[in-house]
Amino acid sequence: MRSTPHKALAATVCAVAALATAVLPAVQATAAPTTAPRAAAACTPAQVIANGGFEGGTSPWTQSQTSVITDRAGQSAHGGTHFAWLDGVGSTHTDTLSQSVTVPAGCSSATLTFWLHVDTAETTTSTKYDKLTAKIGSTTLATYSNLDKNTGYVQKSFDVSAFAGQTVSVAFTGTEDSSLKTNFVVDDVALDTSGGTTPPGDTTRTPASPAYTVSLSSNASGTVWTGHESATFTNASATALTEVYLRLWDNYHGTCAAMPIAVSNVTGGTAGSPTVGCTALKIDLPAPLTQGQSATIGFDLGITVPSGADRFGYDGAFSMLGNALPVLAVRDGSGWHLDPYTNNGESFYSLASDFKVTLDHPSTLLVPATGASVDTPGTSGRTVTTATATKVRDFAWAAGPFTKISGTSAAGTPVNIYSVSGISSSDAQSMLSTAKSAVDAHSARFGAYPYGELDAVIDNNYWFGGMEYPGFVLDLVSTTALTHEIAHQWWYGIVGDDEYNSPWLDEAFTDYATDLAQNKTGASCWNSVSWASAAEKITNPMAYWDAHSSRYSTVIYGYGKCALHDLRRVLGDTAMAQLLKDYAASHWYGVSTTAEFKAAAQAATTTDLTSFWTQHRIDG
Repeated sequence: MRSTPHKALAATVCAVAALATAVLPAVQATAAPTTAPRAAAACTPAQVIANGGFEGGTSPWTQSQTSVITDRAGQSAHGGTHFAWLDGVGSTHTDTLSQSVTVPAGCSSATLTFWLHVDTAETTTSTKYDKLTAKIGSTTLATYSNLDKNTGYVQKSFDVSAFAGQTVSVAFTGTEDSSLKTNFVVDDVALDTSGGTTPPGDTTRTPASPAYTVSLSSNASGTVWTGHESATFTNASATALTEVYLRLWDNYHGTCAAMPIAVSNVTGGTAGSPTVGCTALKIDLPAPLTQGQSATIGFDLGITVPSGADRFGYDGAFSMLGNALPVLAVRDGSGWHLDPYTNNGESFYSLASDFKVTLDHPSTLLVPATGASVDTPGTSGRTVTTATATKVRDFAWAAGPFTKISGTSAAGTPVNIYSVSGISSSDAQSMLSTAKSAVDAHSARFGAYPYGELDAVIDNNYWFGGMEYPGFVLDLVSTTALTHEIAHQWWYGIVGDDEYNSPWLDEAFTDYATDLAQNKTGASCWNSVSWASAAEKITNPMAYWDAHSSRYSTVIYGYGKCALHDLRRVLGDTAMAQLLKDYAASHWYGVSTTAEFKAAAQAATTTDLTSFWTQHRIDG
């Protein structure tokens, strides 16, 4: 889970640790192969753990006793009905659970994830009496104990790319001492691989210029949507496209046995089996698509919104549908980007696209959405909302009996605030005022807001703080949070990035923009040094932060924005402002990389920035 507060709320964290001029020596051990990896080969993205949700019996798991994999009363599953329950005896005891897997050769990314719940009768706050160890091969990934007790499941994530080409055991061992039981409950184990070592012939991002046409109809509550989606795209690369991948991101919120995002009856290609935790669906094209050629795929789509005040979930009568529409994955010089979903931040990487989305729903529901919306009467008691959006990376919407207020910013941007029940009219008015001032402040610094209207859905039950989509944000009642999410319209929306591999490019830039909008100079940014290890860097990917989740907000948001404040002090206020405005213009509707930003910053000054990047741990 992402730490709370998340996203915009992290911007309110007070001054963060001082800039280290020397790298600290304390480095956590990383998983390393015990034998030499096999020769590189082409990677076929796959999820290689079998029966990771334990719904298919016990095979191919090996368990120390028949009751480890179970559905018995006393504990509950993360998904489905079965789970692995280790220990919980209350006397000296050891339980083991293991499975032999082969990590495909040639895969540049391999991530082991599982969900863990710990409850205990131990009362100590300092002593680890009972322990659960997670290993791959002979490498210990982590050890948990009675001190890690929690009220629900927490996802654990580890980069195991070093084991590509090897057959190894994924194993859990739980040990209890002589008294007071601890229950270690494991569920939904997955090992997702992606990223071939044989890149395509050029670095062009493709499939390019996606255009999505969607028609969906909802049930009475707006929690179930069914209909059809099509995607037309062009191969911009000199390397032919023989397949494409759809990202079914919100399948993370369910199980492969009960997918919230269901795709069927595919036309224009042949669908395979979902991989990467059922968030990636390969579609083989009927013939290779050469450079400049276009194609269209279509499919029936079913969306079932789960319970929970989440970016994909319903909170009472109010449904939020972020990342619910399947979108095309990106292929570039690194191959297909099929990274796993992260709940700690974002994995979403997509190219600027056009959407026309028709949403048929009960008239009792308001449906704010990405893009410009027009409502027309539907069949008896229903309304058809047609939303059109151009050059956006995602499409999101919500449905519910919202209270809506509207206004227009001084620069002319229409702003709509949709509040769930329990939000006071004064808080809604405050958020409207904040949104109007924020969109104008960011427009003045980075370029005019291009998405027409701006919708904000306000719900104080969001556990994650806030979440951004083009022209559409989810947020708590918080001035800083909303200012942050609106800044994401530029840093992620207009200037895109690979959010899984370079999360600092949107979060740090957005937090910096939030400071500027609130007239904060970052003068107290660096108060004391607290880099966790030599491996900790501002430019680390989400695979690292999922394994070090407690440090994610501190480094990506806090240290990241402070590094940009330091860069402003090196360049000067005027030069820094011009750098960001020019950089946004040159990457408008494109994709930013760390290397490109570093080059642009260096071109803006005669000062050699090499030591600056090293000192601030900005690699790439």
